[in-house]
Amino acid sequence: MTTDSLNQDIANRRAGILAALAAASASAPELIAVSKSQPDAAIEAILAAGQRVFGENRVQEAQAHWESRREAYPDLVLHLIGPLQTNKAADAVRLFDVIQTLDREKLADALAAAMDKEERRPQLLIQVNTGEEPQKAGVIPSKVGDLLRYAREQAGLEVAGLMCIPPADEPAGPHFALLKKIARDYGLGLLSMGMSGDYELAARYGATHVRVGTALFGDRSAA
Repeated sequence: MTTDSLNQDIANRRAGILAALAAASASAPELIAVSKSQPDAAIEAILAAGQRVFGENRVQEAQAHWESRREAYPDLVLHLIGPLQTNKAADAVRLFDVIQTLDREKLADALAAAMDKEERRPQLLIQVNTGEEPQKAGVIPSKVGDLLRYAREQAGLEVAGLMCIPPADEPAGPHFALLKKIARDYGLGLLSMGMSGDYELAARYGATHVRVGTALFGDRSAA
């Protein structure tokens, strides 16, 4: 695929997703382009289309993608959407504007220390394991209040909202509804939910952010 055709292909997909989100909700959610594992050509193409909000799963890969681009694109907004190890907290605080995967007290302490050291305070979301899947990161719904209180009262952190990844083999709607209810119960305004297969549904359930990779960049295996 030529550079021009790649640019047009990605720009068209982005325009279609933005239109679908606007149609699905009067308050269309922010589109987070999930740029993990994407080659430089795809990242440059979506930057050329005007996208400035990106999600990454791993700190090291995000550094490779974005540290050199920060100066050229000062309006970038970077979200960490993958699990975070405590020993990477300082790197994450230094690079990301939003960390969506706070899920335990030890990480709250590490983030608080890193924020004090770096003098930078990214926005924080708690990741909720709405399906209570043992292999998946996130705090179970019944423990959200405990973690929220600890983050606020013991670690001195501000938490802006919640994030979830519903089980792949279950309808997403009930999980989106549950996340919205928990956020409402605790007065949290941000809801990061919805991915390539269900971003329109998430918008209808009140998502403020959707995380879209394959629907935006195309299926890598089919390239």
